[in-house]
Amino acid sequence: MKKLLLIVFILTTTATIAQDNWGDMKKNKLTMKELPPVWPGCTGTVSEKDTCFNQKLTKHIGTNFKYPEEEYKKNIEGRVVVKFKINAKGIVEIRSITGGNKGLQEAAKENILKIPQLKPGMMGGQPRAINMTIPFNFKTNK
Repeated sequence: MKKLLLIVFILTTTATIAQDNWGDMKKNKLTMKELPPVWPGCTGTVSEKDTCFNQKLTKHIGTNFKYPEEEYKKNIEGRVVVKFKINAKGIVEIRSITGGNKGLQEAAKENILKIPQLKPGMMGGQPRAINMTIPFNFKTNK
């Protein structure tokens, strides 16, 4: 019985001393890296996919950019900011559109909604919605 008590005492003391040396485990945080969405056709490392995503998004915006005819005729310019998310299924969902007038906002919205379905962003091995913001600068250069 004495040996059993001695063993319990030693284990308890060792655990207490070990916790003092290691610190409070409750303050530690688990950090998980967020993986960005992947544009169709982008391959390679995470960094290469991210670079490819940015290049394809830039090309998409340039290719699909249309200045609304009425606003162009009236020399209406402005900056439109589109906030959107790529949901857990890889589909674009508009969150908000600010700046410019209604015509410029609609043109920016149409451009973003033409983004193809993507492979969604990931966090901890699970699909995750990723928020994004894209500014559009409408200038007529007249």
